[in-house]
Amino acid sequence: MLNKKRKICFVTGTRAEYGLLYWLLKEVQDDPDLLLQIIVTGAHLSPEYGLTYKAIEEDGFKINEKVEMLLSSDSAVGIAKSIGLATIGFADAFAQLKPDLVVLLGDRYELLAAAQTALVAATPIAHIAGGDTTEGAYDEAIRHSITKMSHLHFVTNELSAKRVRQLGENPSHIYCVGNPGLDYIRKLNFLSKDELEHDLGVTFGKRIFLITFHPVTLSPGESANQFAALLQALECFEDLNTMYIFTMPNADNDGRLLSTMVERFCSGRTSAIFYKTLGQKRYLSLLSHVDLIVGNSSSGLYEAPSLKVPTVNIGDRQKGRLKAASVVDCQPDREAIQIAIKEALSLDCSKVTNPYGDGYSSERVIKVLREIKDYKRLLKKHFFDMGNNNE
Repeated sequence: MLNKKRKICFVTGTRAEYGLLYWLLKEVQDDPDLLLQIIVTGAHLSPEYGLTYKAIEEDGFKINEKVEMLLSSDSAVGIAKSIGLATIGFADAFAQLKPDLVVLLGDRYELLAAAQTALVAATPIAHIAGGDTTEGAYDEAIRHSITKMSHLHFVTNELSAKRVRQLGENPSHIYCVGNPGLDYIRKLNFLSKDELEHDLGVTFGKRIFLITFHPVTLSPGESANQFAALLQALECFEDLNTMYIFTMPNADNDGRLLSTMVERFCSGRTSAIFYKTLGQKRYLSLLSHVDLIVGNSSSGLYEAPSLKVPTVNIGDRQKGRLKAASVVDCQPDREAIQIAIKEALSLDCSKVTNPYGDGYSSERVIKVLREIKDYKRLLKKHFFDMGNNNE
């Protein structure tokens, strides 16, 4: 009798997360012994965020389940209720699909719901990108919580691997694979600047700034103030024929307020434009052509160094992550951001090394998934005490 394919279920709630997972999804899809399952949720299903689940289908993937969860609110109460709705939805989805392993990447609140649902259903979890620290967002606590509910750990760097060990996880189940988003960079046929101009319907300026700013969820009420300081700083560079390209913020606390501020800034400015979603190919192609990425997104730390693009990283949202020499940190005030932009523009990033890997992450992950024949044996975990050696 033929061996039954093992069902590997991926959960994705945002465009950025899906882009990081793309090549791993392809690896699982093409493996003769594995069966790919995909559950989409969160912003993927929202018209406000571009209905990005359609891009997943256009890429040739089958979506097995859709978990509706987003309420029409970006308040703390609304998001907490959305997590509750997601938990109910994942309970039904996992009961229907009966996956052998659930794969979660990162630290979004959608994934917290998926992790706790898989936990009580006795379904093993593989977590990608655990062990990082980001002190300015509640993603920090979510990430470590998912680590404790997970059974396989695919971390992006050795420092993160050490932190996962500090959480008591089995060292033999921690694999340093790098950031899977770099696989896309290694394999992508980038669009030229002319192709991008035609595709996006714009004419680029002499300089291009890519602006990606997300809510700072551990500082209620501060997101708008910090973003206003960034916009004020950008105004000082308008006389240099600079074009500003904005991507929209995540579906987090105050995300809608920031989106309104983006729209207001771009209104009436021929030098500023925003996109709800670009897709991974257009986004990375654009990133490869810009002079600078400004904001507080992990993309400025994860992907930009591989493309030799300098990053201005604002505030504490990414505080604690490993940073390449191309990253300039600054406080979230107008003057500090202006100074950081000038410093970043003066950097020579041609020899920058990305601390998050070499673009072969997916191959490393799929190798582990193939080698483990019985995921259920991972369920009963023992706490590995590091003692006083911290090693």
